[in-house]
Amino acid sequence: MSLQVVWFKRDLRTYDHEALFRACRGGPVLCLYVIEPEYWALTDTSNRQWRFVRESLADLSQQLVDMGGRLQVVSGDVTDALIGLKQRHGVFTLHSHEETGNLWTYQRDLAVAAWCRREGCIWQEYAQNGVCRPVSRRRERFKAHWQRWAARPLFPVYEHAHFVDDHSGLEPTQWPENVCDEDDRCDGRQHGGRHAGLAILHDFLHRRGESYSGSISSPITAEASCSRLSPHIAYGTLSLREIVQRTQQAREHAASAKWSRSLAAFATRLEWHCYFMQKLEDRPDIEHNAVVPQMGALNRPCDRARFEAWQQGRTGWPLVDACMRYLHHHGWINFRMRAMLVSAAAWSLSLPGRPVAEWLARQFVDFEPGIHYPQIHMQSGTSAHTVLRIYNPVTQARNLDPDARFVREWVPELRNVSDAWIFEPWLMSANLRKQAGWTDEYGYPLPLVDFAQAHRQAKAEVAALRLAHGIQPDRPVRERASTKAPVRTGVKKPKKRAAKASGQLDLF
Repeated sequence: MSLQVVWFKRDLRTYDHEALFRACRGGPVLCLYVIEPEYWALTDTSNRQWRFVRESLADLSQQLVDMGGRLQVVSGDVTDALIGLKQRHGVFTLHSHEETGNLWTYQRDLAVAAWCRREGCIWQEYAQNGVCRPVSRRRERFKAHWQRWAARPLFPVYEHAHFVDDHSGLEPTQWPENVCDEDDRCDGRQHGGRHAGLAILHDFLHRRGESYSGSISSPITAEASCSRLSPHIAYGTLSLREIVQRTQQAREHAASAKWSRSLAAFATRLEWHCYFMQKLEDRPDIEHNAVVPQMGALNRPCDRARFEAWQQGRTGWPLVDACMRYLHHHGWINFRMRAMLVSAAAWSLSLPGRPVAEWLARQFVDFEPGIHYPQIHMQSGTSAHTVLRIYNPVTQARNLDPDARFVREWVPELRNVSDAWIFEPWLMSANLRKQAGWTDEYGYPLPLVDFAQAHRQAKAEVAALRLAHGIQPDRPVRERASTKAPVRTGVKKPKKRAAKASGQLDLF
């Protein structure tokens, strides 16, 4: 039998791994992971992401050892790695999952497919989430397709597999600590690996998940109440289908109605996860282009001073800056605060979407292109969504951090400011600034722009563009999540519920 090569990408596990299972049934197996320097040099990748991957590779390596195998890790171009395998082993069958990644990985996969065709190697790809490739193969609405996918049996770890080890590749001690030039510590980030992911999943389903509904918007409560599974989903240390099914099992045994509601809400967001990934699968160009091309004409020059102040958490809006500094440290923040950071950049500071999207992607340990880029467009107004997601940072702070606990923790310049001024420190008198301990060398900046004026201008520009080009806003996401994207249907929801749903979609 010919060699079966399993190419690991964003699927760093052995359980519920269809590519690995089918390869083990097909013949002798060689397991491959390629560290791609060109990928890690992209503008949306970072060391904090790689370190999570590195820990996940170490965990995966041990899982394969437990199966009697070995993970072969090489550095370089994937096609070059496949050429080497063919020279040593002859024609083989390549197995991997279908990746909905950025444009670079899309082009890389096209190159791999072309090489396989030229060299007579079969490449088998398997869906590891509810995304359908191509969408024309989907026979039902997205919700029905997703539910059918989610209900499929999980693939067990294959017993008595025959593994091949050609004694090439890097030893774990040779795996690089850093793959990017930037100095990026991210001391508070989550750790990678299936074992870490399983512990988080169990903790969420049996302890933390009860407060999921109603607690995932505020940055104070979200750290514990959100599932915190997003990096494990992004890099596949846990199977999304495994999470869905275990959530359903936990819901069936929920101790209270509150538990059941929270787990149902979480399950819905797992569906939304795939729905948004389907958008990038269908339109990979939206990584660089507006979903609605005409909306790309919004006046958003790249003001370097504004951009750097936003990156550093020095915009003058306390909750915005606290969230940015929290993100620096943790590599994660809850979805609503991510949306507010994008809103501050796009609507308040009029910064262009591309550099904002790339810089935020590097900060997120859980960077998932299929979630990230569609959400950037939704939050910055370059899609045709009905709601313009313009966040007032003062209102958000008062609603989500009423005691200013989060702001004072992450913006130490404001710790001595009283509650009366904490969310609008620019209104403080010179005497109050002095009482807060501010000097010419130390203090907190004024807002970079007038919030109300900037937003009036932004809304007017959007209205003018929509009128000039006849752009009809889309339906709210909750209505569209159950339809066959991108075709509109007559699905109806009560207006009040739809408006609430479209306001915030706290995915994870």
